[in-house]
Amino acid sequence: MTIPPSQPLTATQHTQLSKLEKRLRHHVGQAIAQYNMIEDGDKVMVCLSGGKDSYALLSILILLKKSAPINFDLVAVNLDQKQPGFPDHILPNYLDSIGVEYHIVEEDTYAIVKDKIPEGKTTCSLCSRLRRAVLYKAAKNLGATKIALGHHRDDMIETLMLNMFYGGKMKAMPAKLVSDNGEHVVIRPLAFCKESELIQYGDLKQFPIIPCNLCGSQPNLQRQNIKRMLNEWHELYPGRIESMFTAMRNVVPSHLCDNNLFDFKNINSSSGIIDGGDLVFDQEAFSRPKQTNNELVNALNVVEVK
Repeated sequence: MTIPPSQPLTATQHTQLSKLEKRLRHHVGQAIAQYNMIEDGDKVMVCLSGGKDSYALLSILILLKKSAPINFDLVAVNLDQKQPGFPDHILPNYLDSIGVEYHIVEEDTYAIVKDKIPEGKTTCSLCSRLRRAVLYKAAKNLGATKIALGHHRDDMIETLMLNMFYGGKMKAMPAKLVSDNGEHVVIRPLAFCKESELIQYGDLKQFPIIPCNLCGSQPNLQRQNIKRMLNEWHELYPGRIESMFTAMRNVVPSHLCDNNLFDFKNINSSSGIIDGGDLVFDQEAFSRPKQTNNELVNALNVVEVK
């Protein structure tokens, strides 16, 4: 696999890059501050896959490190899973060029996945679990206090919809969590960043992208359907995606139906009005949409989710 050489940016592109980089820095800084993702003295292990999102994550964290009021270190880590055709020179060359500490971890998880998963079946789930285990071990060996992943706002919304449609849970990707083995704090500094802006940023920065389909696995078709649905929704009703993400940060447990989150059983007439009571359902409580009340139905019908 060959990577085309970088092309000089035009004056217009330089201006676009400057504005976009400033916006992404703001979003990442906001997420870090709101969720206390990075603290003074942290060593942040940035998981670098070779995709646009992880490149952008590393690039923005490098910029923030220079101006942040706290001191923290960065180390980039890539897992070489020994996929056939993997261009193992690209990431080292890139990381050497920008002067970032990095480690390439070599682990033949590809052979394990191919042995365990029948031909034609999606390998992503097992591959992801194996990858996490290797990266957790790498974080421990490096003394990393935080593990940074490149998931963005759209990933989080898609995961919410996937869990609602197929898993029967109102669950998404948290911005910050404790790792599966209980030993690490995992953070998603791109939580407030739009995928469309990350795509534009990757194009302007001319990152040497490594495709994620080297293993020959089919993409998660359910996630792709959700992504198409949300993209169509965004085209038809601008602002709805932003509203969904805002809703994920403004949960009202007393107006859902989970007894584990709210004590519905013990509510009685002496409990008092809770979170606006039934007034919250009055039409005046909502901003008036420009479209009709059928917009949700129309949007969901744009893409048939199987």
